[in-house]
Amino acid sequence: MNLPTPALKIAAGMAWFCGAVSAFAAPPNVLFIAVDDLKPALGCYGDTQAITPHMDRLAKSGLVLLNAHCQQAVCGPSRASLLTGRLPDRTGVRDLQTRMRDVHPDLLTLPQHFKNSGYFVQGMGKVFDGRSSDGWDTQDIPSWSTPLLNARGTRCIGHYADESAFRAVADAKKAGTWDGDKIGAIMGLKKIGYFPSVEMADVPDDGYDDGALAKMAARTLETLAKKSEPFFLAVGFAKPHLPFVAPKKYWDLYNRERIDLAPFREHAEGAPKFSYHHSGELRGYSDIPGVPAKGGPLPLTDEKQRELIHGYYATTSYVDAQIGLVLDKLDQLGLKDDTIVVLWGDHGWHLGDHGLWCKHSVLEQATRAPLIFRWPQRLKEKRVNSTPVEFVDVFPTLADMAGLKTPAGLDGRSLVPLFKDASKFESLPARSQFQRPLENNAQRMGYSIRTERYRWTEWRQTNYTAGDYSGPVVAEELYDYETDPLETKNLAGTPERVGLEKELREKFRARFPYLGAGVAAAAK
Repeated sequence: MNLPTPALKIAAGMAWFCGAVSAFAAPPNVLFIAVDDLKPALGCYGDTQAITPHMDRLAKSGLVLLNAHCQQAVCGPSRASLLTGRLPDRTGVRDLQTRMRDVHPDLLTLPQHFKNSGYFVQGMGKVFDGRSSDGWDTQDIPSWSTPLLNARGTRCIGHYADESAFRAVADAKKAGTWDGDKIGAIMGLKKIGYFPSVEMADVPDDGYDDGALAKMAARTLETLAKKSEPFFLAVGFAKPHLPFVAPKKYWDLYNRERIDLAPFREHAEGAPKFSYHHSGELRGYSDIPGVPAKGGPLPLTDEKQRELIHGYYATTSYVDAQIGLVLDKLDQLGLKDDTIVVLWGDHGWHLGDHGLWCKHSVLEQATRAPLIFRWPQRLKEKRVNSTPVEFVDVFPTLADMAGLKTPAGLDGRSLVPLFKDASKFESLPARSQFQRPLENNAQRMGYSIRTERYRWTEWRQTNYTAGDYSGPVVAEELYDYETDPLETKNLAGTPERVGLEKELREKFRARFPYLGAGVAAAAK
């Protein structure tokens, strides 16, 4: 049933009033900013190389969570988990092929919960992963009040803004000979659909997609400001995801010769080989060599590694500027004090550490990501907290902040106590997982917990797609971030750590109670 606007306003107010006590005099708006592949390479997280003034500005009046971890370090599973408040073993989304509503048709999502509570909910850009929802153009139809919006850069051909390619495609379209599948050939590459990992075209910000998306978000805020019901606006930026493409001026912010390479580029001593991967996502680009016959790190020169790291920071600065444009519009419209802002990266990213690139692991650089909340009526100054938190906490936290009822069955908990008295907030380890295939299609999953100091990981042979978690532990990892922040040595199995291992195993069992049990245990 479609309610008229006054009825929606009343419904929103009642939903807010019936929920938890809110710091707002009326239902607050929510600006929900997702940033693809964003690790904590930000000034507000202590990165001295990063030039990110706008995200740093947001952090100056927000809660900055230094020890926030995704549930699974790859786009689809991480987003499905955060946006439903459920662990990957409960959503069933652990890869880039499974659609969450094929597994659970009645799944309730975070934006859907706000929509059901009287909010006008608009999504744009990459919020869900299209492969784990119902497609890139819709991204879970039940979640939105109106169809999802997408923006294309004014100079973009695919992800790229190469001038010669742009002109060649424009000419082909004008002549009626463009078939949409010859970008690689036009760019002089050996293989159609095979592109470089970096680009720095001298174009305006909206020449690439994220600049166009930021302008669309600003226009949308102008429209939403006129509505009588509160809004939930989800904006999903694409960078710094590969390829590292951004306007030249953002590359010019950095001196490549001064960019630091990863200080530790080897596998950890004593770690199982399958804890690592061959950086397959990066290998799909035309300027990246293949993996050596015996496996191991990609044979990248120091020069190429610096170029890639340069590209990551340049694209981060680019998306930072776009976030700044959206935040500025919020201020200009007088919405700042009435709007909760949450900013998150869907997982971290390896930049050569352990010889790895991309995400796809349960190591620190892959699981840890930025998570910042700005709650104007509750917090005026920056607050930093190092308590372990998880992305499944975002759903119950936003519901609590907005005064909505928290749905039953979520795997996370509200972080609102961290805005009040953090000493009363129980510290629980953050959970992450990632799979590695075994021979003969057998399944192996690495389950990991992160405490304030340690990471404990158990690799288990399971039949998780069938819901059977009863398989044996095949390897363990233990890292102490106080003495070994770079994860250079796996301490599991060392005699002097027996007591610590017992303690961490108990914490692990408490956080993953279904492991070691039989079929369908995770769903209970």
